[in-house]
Formats: sequence, C-alpha cells, structure tokens
Amino acid sequence: MAEQAVDQGTNAEEQIAALVARSRKAQAEIENYTQAQVDELIRGMVWAVARPGVAEEIAQFTVDETRLGNYDGKFLKIQRKTRATLMDIIDEKSVGILEEDLERNIVKIAKPMGVIGALAPSTNPEATPVIKAIHAVKGRNSIVIAPHPRAKLTNKKIVDLMRDALVKLGAPADLVIGIETPTLELTNELMQQCDRVLATGGGAMVNAAYSSGTPALGVGVGNAVITVDETADLDDAAEKIRLSKTLDLAASCSADNAVVVVEKVFEDMTEKLQGQGGYVVSEEEKAKLQKTLWDDEGHLNTAIVAQPAEKIAEMAGLSVPEDTQFYIVPEEGWGSKHPFSGEKLSVVMALYKAQDIDHAIELTNRIQGYQGQGHSCGIYSNSDENIMKLANSTKTSRVMVNQPQAASNSGNLWNGMRQTFSLGCGSWGGNGTNNNISWRDLINETWVSKPLEQTKELVDDSELFGDVIGKLGD
Repeated sequence: MAEQAVDQGTNAEEQIAALVARSRKAQAEIENYTQAQVDELIRGMVWAVARPGVAEEIAQFTVDETRLGNYDGKFLKIQRKTRATLMDIIDEKSVGILEEDLERNIVKIAKPMGVIGALAPSTNPEATPVIKAIHAVKGRNSIVIAPHPRAKLTNKKIVDLMRDALVKLGAPADLVIGIETPTLELTNELMQQCDRVLATGGGAMVNAAYSSGTPALGVGVGNAVITVDETADLDDAAEKIRLSKTLDLAASCSADNAVVVVEKVFEDMTEKLQGQGGYVVSEEEKAKLQKTLWDDEGHLNTAIVAQPAEKIAEMAGLSVPEDTQFYIVPEEGWGSKHPFSGEKLSVVMALYKAQDIDHAIELTNRIQGYQGQGHSCGIYSNSDENIMKLANSTKTSRVMVNQPQAASNSGNLWNGMRQTFSLGCGSWGGNGTNNNISWRDLINETWVSKPLEQTKELVDDSELFGDVIGKLGD
C-alpha cells in the first residue's frame, strides 16, 4: 500500500499540495477507465469495509474512538447503508455518453472533475468516507478526505481498507487519500487546492467551503419537523418516530427534532410515544434539561451529542424510568428564546400541539425559519390533500411520508431517494442544490450540439404573447 503520510515539518500549503499532487496523478490513471473498470473499483471499495467481520470491527472501533452514537447504529451505516448506496448507483452509466436528447439534437458526455476534497463529520465517520469515495470514483475522480479530529483513526482505518482494495484491483491507492492528522488549517487548505469541495459537517465548516474559492457542495443545518395528522396510523407513526429519534442516538442531523401533532389526536399520540420509550418532561425537568443541553450563550453542549438517554439524565439530574429511550419536551414557541425548537443532535425532541394541518404547517415554517429551513420535513398521514398541502407550503427540499426521517431522507431500500449522506438544502439553507448529492454532482458534462434537421421559426406574435397584447396594448 502506498504511504499516505506527509512530512509534518512542512507547512499546511505544502502538505496539501503534496497530497493533491498524488491524488491528481492517481486520477489521471483512471481518467480513461471503462464503465466496467470503474464499477469494479467501487464494488471493491465497499466490500473492503462492509464485508462480514470487518463491518462489525469498524462499528465498534468508531464508537470506541468517537464516543458518539452506538454500535447498532454504526453497524447499520457501514454494513447496510454502503451496500444500499452501491446498489443505487452500480447500474448507472457514468462514463461516456450519458444522454442523447433527440428532440434538441444534443449529446451529453461525462467528464471527471479531478480531485474531490471531502469533509467528514465526527457524527457519521464510518460510512461517510465510503459513500463520498465511491461517488467520486464512479465519476472517475480521486478524493482526499479531511476527517474530524475526533474520528481521525476511524477515517484512517476505513481509507486504508479502501486503498488496499484499489491496489488489489490494479488501480492506484491514491485514488483515496485521508488526512491522517487533521487540523482546521489543513482542511481549509484542501478546500482551496482541490477541484470540488464536498462538505458535510457543522455550519461553520460548510460556510468555509462556500468561501474557499473552489466550487463547493455543502449541506444546510438539519432540524427535521414531523407532522402527525388526524388520519395517521398512530402506532406506526410512534414506532417510526422512536426509530428515527434513537437511530445511532440521534447522531444524524435528520433525526426528528420536533413533532407537531394535530389537536384531535394529540393525547393519543403522546400516549403512543410514551409507549415507545418516550419520557415527557415536566416544566422543572425541562429547565434542568435546557441548562444541560445549552450554555448561557445558547451553544449546544457537545457532551450530550449522540449520548444515551440515561447519560443525559445523569448529567441533568433527572430521575427517569429505566426504559426511557428519548425525551419529549412540550413546547409552544420557537427561536433563540425557545432552544428546544432548534437542532439538538440528541435523543431529545420537542412536542407541539397544532389545531389542524394549516396550523401544523405554520408551526413547521416558524420552527424551521429559526433553524433547518430547506433540509427536511416529514408527515404521518393518509390524506394526500394534507401531504401535498404541507409539501407545497413549506420551504423544504424533501418531505418524507410515513417514514422514519433519519433512516429515510438520505435514501433507503423502502423509497426512491438518492442514497447519500450529503443533503443539499437549496437557497433556503444557503446551498447551491436541493439534491441528495451523488456522483452526478461530481462530474462535468460536455454538451455536443448538432443543427436541428429543421430550423425552428418564430411563431406569430398573437400565438406567442396571447391575450397579453390586449391587456398591455400593441
């Protein structure tokens, strides 16, 4: 396996320049690979980390290093999510001609971007490097991954496995490179020197990506708001909310942060959530919990991120039942004076009562106007009218219907969403795309335009402008 390390005595610019040079050389070696060759590489990269025995090892290693989330959640991501992502893209054409538009006589040809600079968070460090790497290589790119310092060993372990697989398949190891001793300076330098930035992480890092001078794909802040209306299957909704809220101990930014229940079923739904291990806090307990989750300046306490309910109880001085899996915090307001309305990255969710679907939509917009606009909403409902009303009236990139949000909006086997861990939030979230980001976002396209068989002619003004002429005058 090729050596990844660089001279630690050099400055950040020189260190990254050395890595990018190696990455660019490797990318050039596969620039003319066939579709079959590319697809073999990404199959090998996933198998290297997700095969039996290795996936279990990585899951435990990740928990041990980061102290975030739990084994079951990490295992699902590295063993199942990577496979699902591979399956999602493996049959797609990413080499040569992608599309032929016969009507416009245009052919679209795929071209690699070059070196992808990827940022990986501490909350999802097990599968994120794999998924970003296979999306990059699917487009015949190379990738340099900058992990969060809290997950640097996990990243190295995963990157080394993928590099070894690439070598065994006859490709250069440097198609995938990890920064082994990550720093903010090195990460910032990577964003300036690569050809495309793929940023997943905190808001500050995403903003830095967009300010780097390099074309960047970033993600907005998550703060999923879930509506439950009077037509919902309450048992199903309660189970799926619990699943979403507790998956990997809410390490995902897609975990349910607020649940809005219409008044008609509010009491029944609250009872169902309690039956799933939810604990409704009192006003006194709410105050204690708030003091534990945020400091006086409103900064989230990182010590509570992706931690089990019992640890949070211990930190907050709460006495709760042993079977408590998540906390339910009754809330009415939104904004900085109501911090429970924001993203919590913990097994804590706010609960709102709405008069009807219109009020639920209003609450959703107010909550996400504070945090999370553009990212995701969800609804449990059997009313197409209510579903479409929420979808049309919210500023959101994705609406998950009757699905556990955290396990669904980035793609799952039960829906058709793109498999990824990078969720664009559109202009609402300060992002350049609404997409579930995949390989298609990591290629250039050349459009070949030939003359039409018959040149188009402008139609008569009366046909083109219609009754506008009468309304405005000729």
